[in-house]
Amino acid sequence: MNYDIPGFYEGLVSHGLIVPVGVQGAFGRGAVFEDVLERFNALISSISKGDGAEVYTFPPVIDRTILERVDYLDSFPQLAGCVHSFLGKERQARELSERIHAGQPWGELMGQTAVSLNPAACYPIYPSFSGRLPETGRLVTMTNWVFRHEPSPEPTRMQSFRVREFVRAGTPDMVVEWRDQWLERGLETLLALGLPARSDVASDPFFGRAGKMLQDGQKAQKLKFEVLVPVISLEDPTAVCSFNYHQDHFGQVFGIETAAGEVAHTACLGFGLERVTMALFKAHGFDPKRWPPEVRRILWS
Repeated sequence: MNYDIPGFYEGLVSHGLIVPVGVQGAFGRGAVFEDVLERFNALISSISKGDGAEVYTFPPVIDRTILERVDYLDSFPQLAGCVHSFLGKERQARELSERIHAGQPWGELMGQTAVSLNPAACYPIYPSFSGRLPETGRLVTMTNWVFRHEPSPEPTRMQSFRVREFVRAGTPDMVVEWRDQWLERGLETLLALGLPARSDVASDPFFGRAGKMLQDGQKAQKLKFEVLVPVISLEDPTAVCSFNYHQDHFGQVFGIETAAGEVAHTACLGFGLERVTMALFKAHGFDPKRWPPEVRRILWS
């Protein structure tokens, strides 16, 4: 199989699957692309139906103080997208207009707002967990838009994308058992769809020199796993699904307790919906009508 980044991107565009919008890492989605994405998301809903997860929907913006409280800007300042708006009066508005029409920088005339773009699909739910959990803990699922500032011509590295997320909160044993079960389940699901998937220990892209130590520690403790599929490279496969064990980090920050009154542990798993969809087009071709019958049976049954 040929792993040609520009060729794959051009194939997605020429088949109407994605629509360029003039900015790297951002594009529109065509009807066929969305159909595949929604069918995969529905498959995950079907597989997880018996788990009893609470279903929520959140907007693509979150309270900016959440990022501050969880130390996101300490660890990933390069990925953050804080929302700024015009907060001035008429004189500043005229200056803003003049600068724009003159082709001059105008960012300093905008002021920071109370919201940021959501950088992690699980973040919006943790404040609602504050207090004591029920005996069985909590399990929540969401499909959230995520933003990360990493513009790239590589189609699977997007600035704005959707994640089908599950979050588990409870005792350490509850959380780790759930994560391990879903790691197996997620891998089996992707393999059944004809994707050459494999799992591996992973780490987050922590910033700066200290980030290397954090990455090493995360890997040593096996706090993060990813399911990898070659989409744009055989040597550097794409993470289409990730599993993160936060230990008691969010429990400490948001005052989440187990039924016994101890600090709760949390874990999350997320399927990158656009990435899974692209992996399917890479593995089976740009026309879903010509995909293997077994794959079509699973997604179009």
